[in-house]
Amino acid sequence: MAKIIDEISRTFSEFLLIPCLTKKENITGNVSLKTPLVRFKKGEKSQIILNIPMVSAIMQSVSDDKLAIALAKEGGISFIFSSQSIEKESEMVKRVKKYRAGFVISDSNLTKDATLEDVINLKLKTKHSTIAITSDGTANGELLGLVTNRDYRIDLLSKKTKVEKFMTPINKLIFVKSKNDISLEEANNLIWKHKINQLPILDDKNRLKYLVFRKDFEQCKKNVNELLDNEKRYLVGAGINTHDYKQRVPALIDAGVDVLCVDSSDGFSEWQEETIKWVKQKYKNVFIGGGNVVDGNGFRFLADAGADFVKVGIGGGSICITRETKGIGRGQASSVIEVCKERDKYFKETGIYIPVCSDGGIVLDYHITLALAMGADFVMLGRYFARFDESPTDKININGTFYKEYWGEGSLRARNWQRYNSEVKFKFAEGVDSYVPYAGLLSDNVHLTLEKIKSTMCNCGSLNIKELQKNAVLTVVSSTSIIEGSAHDVIQKDTVSSK
Repeated sequence: MAKIIDEISRTFSEFLLIPCLTKKENITGNVSLKTPLVRFKKGEKSQIILNIPMVSAIMQSVSDDKLAIALAKEGGISFIFSSQSIEKESEMVKRVKKYRAGFVISDSNLTKDATLEDVINLKLKTKHSTIAITSDGTANGELLGLVTNRDYRIDLLSKKTKVEKFMTPINKLIFVKSKNDISLEEANNLIWKHKINQLPILDDKNRLKYLVFRKDFEQCKKNVNELLDNEKRYLVGAGINTHDYKQRVPALIDAGVDVLCVDSSDGFSEWQEETIKWVKQKYKNVFIGGGNVVDGNGFRFLADAGADFVKVGIGGGSICITRETKGIGRGQASSVIEVCKERDKYFKETGIYIPVCSDGGIVLDYHITLALAMGADFVMLGRYFARFDESPTDKININGTFYKEYWGEGSLRARNWQRYNSEVKFKFAEGVDSYVPYAGLLSDNVHLTLEKIKSTMCNCGSLNIKELQKNAVLTVVSSTSIIEGSAHDVIQKDTVSSK
């Protein structure tokens, strides 16, 4: 007969943290949320360290280049979704890697033969007020001039007027021409010296490289946790599958990807083992995560295969129906606790530390803190990020309330892209198509979430994640105590209709 695990499979909502001694030094400003992303040997440091323990899920409705840039600004990393063509995924990675902090690659470009009507239409499309006029109308063409709101009045010019008639030509612009990139601070000093709003950075052949804007310098100073590589570019990850990885991985590496992750609901498989081993053997310096698994055996299998981090969780996502469809999975808290115990055991045996990512089951912000206390090094979030302006889905008004679309990678909507490349016929889905309440900007929400995490860590007498894992005391709670922990036996003012 089947092996039976008598221990109850538990979720995050079944646990609470017991406060420890809060010392005077335990204030949120002293808390560090830095955490390793990829494996490292005892006595060494991980070659990629996250500044916050949050990464975005490998999902069509979550992780594109726009969200990747927004999350990297806050100190986390995104994994661009792999359920698209190799070319499209690679282009998304390239767009992130071309984005130097504070240095903008222009996406509003025209030739001198374009018209005022073209300018108006492009501004409506991009929402940007500065348009670069280049020799070929691309971001890397020879710069001929700029068009801003100060260069024309719609009521005085015909919409057919050529751009070259009203643009500010390059000989009247302040710009920097250099083989080597200047620093953001140097660029900002020039902007203030010459009282301009933007500074073009050109190469030695007068081709446009970047635009630096006055407003971006102040913004960059606020992004103290930016996750950057040695060239001041944002870090970005990308998902791969176990089918076309021999073609997809080289393209993503050429695009500049920093870390890969196999996207699968079940990582305890020979297909994933072959994929990870192939990547590690062919590319010695490429990092790749594996998953998902829910027990110690799954962790050790992927660790031995060469995974640089391991994702934990099956069926815990808000749009995942794997458990009810296939009867496979485990409560997220139980999964994280067991896998992290095996991770620590593996570290003692081998001297190699392999970070654990808790993927799924996060409903409330404090669940992130619980996952970290249970041993996870960072969490992967889908629904959380799908709610924000920067996610790739549409914002929809339903009866006066705004929502964002959100669908699972196991849904027919996500998997339908494959129909154009194969004879795949899907018999059932493991994910749903849904809406989530619109929540605004990523930065505003992430800052609030991180403040909650830091505050809880202070209550647990901890100033970093490792201290939290050492100091934390967890207690199992009953369904009644969960109710007790929320507002109860009162009528909240915002629920009372005004008369």
